[in-house]
Amino acid sequence: MGSPQKDIELSPVRSEGNGNSSKIPAGEKLTLPVNDEEDVIIGRFRKISSAKSMAATNGNIQYPSEATPKGEDLEAGLHFSAKESTEKDRLLSDILTQGSAIVQPSTSPVTKSSFRDVEKPSRFKDQPSATRFQMEVDKPEDHTEESDASGMDSDDPLTANDTKYAKSFRHFTREALPRLDNYRNVLSLHAAPRPTLDELHNASLSRKPGQTLEKDPDGTPAMATSNVKFGWIKGVLMRCLLNIWGVMLFLRLSWVVAQAGIAQSVLLILTTSVVTTITALSMSAISTNGVIKGGGTYYMISRSLGPEFGGSIGLIFSIANAVACAMYVVGFGEALIDLLPETSYMVSKEWDQSIYGCITIVLLTGIVIVGMEWEAKAQIVLLVILLAAIGDFCIGSIVGPKSDLEVAQGFVGYNMTVLHENLWSDYRKHKGVEHNFFSVFSIFFPAATGILAGANISGDLKDPQKSIPKGTLLAILLTTLSYLLMALIAGWTVLRDAAGDVTQMNVVPACLANFTCPYGLHNSYKVIQLVSGFGPLISGGCFAATLSSALASLVSAPKVFQALCQDKLYPYLEIFAKGYGANNEPVRGYVLTFIIATAFILMGGLDQIAPLISNFFLAAYALINFATFHASLARPVGWRPTFRLYNMWLSLVGSMMCVAIMFVISWSTALITFAFLLMLYLLVSYRKPDVNWGSTTQAQTYKTALSGVHHLNRVTEHVKNYRPQILVLSGFPAERPILTDFSYLLTKGLSLMLCGHVLQGQVSHRAREALTDRAYYWFTKRKMKAFYTVVDDSGFKDGASALIQASGLGKLKPNILMMGFKEDWQSCDRSEIVDYVEVMHKALDMHMALSILRVEGGQSAGALLDGDLRDYLQHLARLAPLDRLDRERSMGDNNKDSKSTESLNTQSVGSSLSDVSMGSPELRRAAVSDDPAARPPARGADTKPARNERSGVGGAVRRALGAGGAGGAARRASSFTSVEQFTRRQAGTVDVWWLYDDGGLTLLLPYILSTRRAWSTSPLRVFTLANKNTEMEIEERNMASLLSKFRIDYSALKMVADITKRPRDSTLAYFDKLIAPFKSEDSTDNTGISEADLVAARDRTHRHLRLRELIAAQSGGARLVCVTLPMPRRRAVVPPPLYVAWLHAIATAADRVLLVRGNHAAVLTFYS
Repeated sequence: MGSPQKDIELSPVRSEGNGNSSKIPAGEKLTLPVNDEEDVIIGRFRKISSAKSMAATNGNIQYPSEATPKGEDLEAGLHFSAKESTEKDRLLSDILTQGSAIVQPSTSPVTKSSFRDVEKPSRFKDQPSATRFQMEVDKPEDHTEESDASGMDSDDPLTANDTKYAKSFRHFTREALPRLDNYRNVLSLHAAPRPTLDELHNASLSRKPGQTLEKDPDGTPAMATSNVKFGWIKGVLMRCLLNIWGVMLFLRLSWVVAQAGIAQSVLLILTTSVVTTITALSMSAISTNGVIKGGGTYYMISRSLGPEFGGSIGLIFSIANAVACAMYVVGFGEALIDLLPETSYMVSKEWDQSIYGCITIVLLTGIVIVGMEWEAKAQIVLLVILLAAIGDFCIGSIVGPKSDLEVAQGFVGYNMTVLHENLWSDYRKHKGVEHNFFSVFSIFFPAATGILAGANISGDLKDPQKSIPKGTLLAILLTTLSYLLMALIAGWTVLRDAAGDVTQMNVVPACLANFTCPYGLHNSYKVIQLVSGFGPLISGGCFAATLSSALASLVSAPKVFQALCQDKLYPYLEIFAKGYGANNEPVRGYVLTFIIATAFILMGGLDQIAPLISNFFLAAYALINFATFHASLARPVGWRPTFRLYNMWLSLVGSMMCVAIMFVISWSTALITFAFLLMLYLLVSYRKPDVNWGSTTQAQTYKTALSGVHHLNRVTEHVKNYRPQILVLSGFPAERPILTDFSYLLTKGLSLMLCGHVLQGQVSHRAREALTDRAYYWFTKRKMKAFYTVVDDSGFKDGASALIQASGLGKLKPNILMMGFKEDWQSCDRSEIVDYVEVMHKALDMHMALSILRVEGGQSAGALLDGDLRDYLQHLARLAPLDRLDRERSMGDNNKDSKSTESLNTQSVGSSLSDVSMGSPELRRAAVSDDPAARPPARGADTKPARNERSGVGGAVRRALGAGGAGGAARRASSFTSVEQFTRRQAGTVDVWWLYDDGGLTLLLPYILSTRRAWSTSPLRVFTLANKNTEMEIEERNMASLLSKFRIDYSALKMVADITKRPRDSTLAYFDKLIAPFKSEDSTDNTGISEADLVAARDRTHRHLRLRELIAAQSGGARLVCVTLPMPRRRAVVPPPLYVAWLHAIATAADRVLLVRGNHAAVLTFYS
């Protein structure tokens, strides 16, 4: 340790012993009391060799020469070697003298030292739990002994003289190593906040206790929940098999074969399988693109396509599952009634079916409310029965008919003649409905809706990313093969019509002529039971299929609905978001599903419910496929599914197939479904829920915008397509709503508007984000489509120059610079006048048009802002500029008080530079403003200097983002009414003084203004100059013809002939008084006005002063006066104070004046 002595902290892992000692014998192992809070917070280290980990990073540490015995902790055993005892004693003696630690003798040799400079702040000091590493908690006995033979004794001078290299890497850097916890959702209990960029970049910043995630407020470790999680077989495969092998397998498959024939039945089953397989592939791609939480289909669609699509399909899918549950229970009741004799009916066959269905749904609801584990156990039993029933059917077909009665009822065994007869379709009228392929398809399709049974409980799966693709695809394969096999067997072994009379076995039954036979594929739903070897097993299989499917739907509907309600997309549904128990069971959702299912059980039969469910499920399948196609089309960087067996065009085809099948099944039901979807979509769009899921619609929006900008860049500009794209030097937009409103009247969402804000001090990222969010919030409230940008750490000239040069993208960049008039030009520093004029020069150098707005009384409305934001902006205005040393010192104070982070190193220069930046004082009607420092505070404002917690971004701006309440609302409401002179209808004319041809912008801007609703009643009057008094009439006719060709309506046209007339003496005296403070004898002073300057510019001065008189006489009462801006000249021609005096003379001639100078490129044309 030859380096200068530093303060050393000793942070032991474990303390033992009872006595305190002031002297430590050389070579004795030491144990210090637990006084380092950091070690307790971070947690115990894993049983790994710190020497190895440090050698991997440093390369200078030797590995231990011997294997460490099990149970020993190398991390805890790092200590000074015996050969360095003298240095150790000296170090410990210094520490004990300073009172830094209380050393206790102990029989245990365990010592853990945390060698870290005290001066270096620790980001973990106040952190309540481990965030950078997840460590295993070592047992107490693992830290009991550690010998000197741990392998750390080495001749290496580095390891021998500086044992800090044997410590954990976290002691030497504030950086976080790449770990899973750093990438968790911030709301996760296991999330770890990595150090922010500001914490690493600014060494004086440290994480404050209030800025860490409070994972466990009580300080106790979170107990692991005992919730049930399923694997891919039990959670996905079994559920999909049970749901697909539903009521259709035993009660409707034989009828489908009778109607469509074997060939079309195979086509029908394969079509269904194609749709479900494509959907499963798309679903697998989505489910493997990140962690899937509870909500299944709804979660996948909403996180892919956004809340609008996700909320719509989630609600419909929940209803569809509830109705499907009713359908399966109705199928169970139908199978049960068929087993009962008519004499045992309580009321009638239909009513008894509904009664048994209601009893069944009560029992099933009770099972799922008890818990998922009981439901899973019931599913296993039902699957075994179902598999036995399918096997029984296949064996029975091979055995053949067991009696003549079975032959009479249509079961003849494998027969080629029967196969040939049943090969083709025989569509008949059934229960009053004339069937065809698509009507039969609509009844059969619900058999395929079970593919989402596993995905719907994604929150209860151990690994949804692997379980959903594997289980779903395998279930589709197995069920498709089983459906094809059973359809073939039924068509090969059973007649379409049979009388059931043994005496008519060898003759054609008479009932065949009028299709009234009671048996056969067409007429009996018990064909599967007839063919089987043991009939009761088929009944058990039918019961198992219906009950298992009902259970799956009864679980899926509430789970999806609960996830939907938790996202708060729809009003009044939050009550169903609450869960109960370890598994967060949606008990309220179960009750709601029970009510819906019971209603449909009482309303209709199986054939009536099935088509409705088909449409709902097809809509869900269509959106799942479209979500995959859309994600592949948008190609966001985050779209990285591990499942690669999908194709975007195949997903699109699958989506189109689903929509086509919906309309083919029933176009009226499809229209109703889409109308319902559209209504829900618009409802979510209107409510604008505060969610951000990184959907592909966001990615597509960016891609479309980028493509549009690229395309626009290739378009050649034409004067007919000219749009005013305005860069407004408004500062914070809400402080100057007049300037912002006026600019937006010219763009109105049809062209670019960018509000620029120049700050002299360096602004932190947090302050920038706070101001930006607040500005866009204000834009939203004002219904403005504009952008806001901040340039910091530069003066007004440099900041505005940066905005002028760098704003925009390609052709989408500003072509007009809009500024407020500099009201305080007489009292401010003269260099600021030079900067103000230099900004104009820079705009003209960039071939941008210039526009300066002056409003009598000023444009500032800072007193109407929310209190916190107003205090912050006023604080910036009061601050004096800081030099670099002060700025660094203020940044160092952050370590003591984070609430003053930005208040000491950011400020606005707008109060003294122009009426366009942040923090300028309220202006009076007079032309010259007072010094802001000398002005008394506004009424109701705090007369004391703002405290750190009110002025800093850590307090004021952060609270401004969430400011609300009655006071804030009242201030915002008043600001909307007090500055509406440009946004409300008012009497008065718009007078255009088009003095010089600047390309037509002086005329175009007032015309655009006249097209707005608030200005449509203000007539346009045009004033222009004439060359000669003798040609006044000709000049007027020519101008009228030009305006007519430009198709610009005007109410009056006046030619001005006496612009060269000498102004009145009073006007000259007024101007002399205006420029008196700037007169200078030094002709080289660029901030003054010499006598030579006045003589050289006398004619122009008189012309501008005469223009002031004419405007006051002709347009004194106008609502707005638009005047061609005098061309700014460089210092060699016109000094900046003289030029600003000209502007002042013209701009104060009326209450509201707009000075405009185009870039001398045509913006008007009379060609079509």
